[in-house]
Amino acid sequence: MNTTIELLHNHTSVRSYTKEPLTDQQREAIFKAAHQTSSFSLLQAVSIIRVTDPALRKTVMQLSADQPYIEEAAEFWIFCADFNRNHQIAPNVDLDYIEYLLIATFDAGLMAQNALTAAESLGLSGVYIGGVRLNIEELTKQLKLPEYVVPLVGLCIGHPAGEKPGLKPRLPQSMVMFDNQYQPLDEEKLEEYDQQMREYYEGRPVKAPFTVKKVKGWKDHIEDHLERSKQPFMMDYLNKQGYARK
Repeated sequence: MNTTIELLHNHTSVRSYTKEPLTDQQREAIFKAAHQTSSFSLLQAVSIIRVTDPALRKTVMQLSADQPYIEEAAEFWIFCADFNRNHQIAPNVDLDYIEYLLIATFDAGLMAQNALTAAESLGLSGVYIGGVRLNIEELTKQLKLPEYVVPLVGLCIGHPAGEKPGLKPRLPQSMVMFDNQYQPLDEEKLEEYDQQMREYYEGRPVKAPFTVKKVKGWKDHIEDHLERSKQPFMMDYLNKQGYARK
């Protein structure tokens, strides 16, 4: 096993950082790793908003469920689906189709992952912030995002404070990778995984309000989180930004 695979195998989200800033060389190396990511037909439909203004960073934190590490991290980047550039180049192309949003969303995810992997290779840590979408219209105003630009996910990057958390168990491979055709849910393996998750959370320190120790298992987590993740305003917002009308 090489060092790249070992790094990927040992990824954990980190939510506590020192005050040490990144060097210019570190930041540029992380950006270049993200920027060189594969892009659908080289459309390059992603932009990154690097939030450096303390007042704006605080506002973004408040809009994103008051997660304090947004302010504490040395860097906070927001990855955006962005067909605004392409629209300016080719204004006669109808971008109303949902396919364009899918293209930009997938590319943004790839870029965000490469950024974090690059950061971890430098001894840094990070955590993704999906909460930037909780108040997405206000965030769009704060970042002055034009039509065809949608903030998808934030990324904290910084020097970890203290020990990194232990690896969180993942579903067994047989429940995720199938040969040739999809397989039904294996209830027996799910129960085994549920028990693994219960044991993991029982041994994990509580850091309120973001690490909840009272977790019965993965099934309960899924039901609870799916219910909380509903964003009934999202389709209207995407339509206003020029996406998913067709």
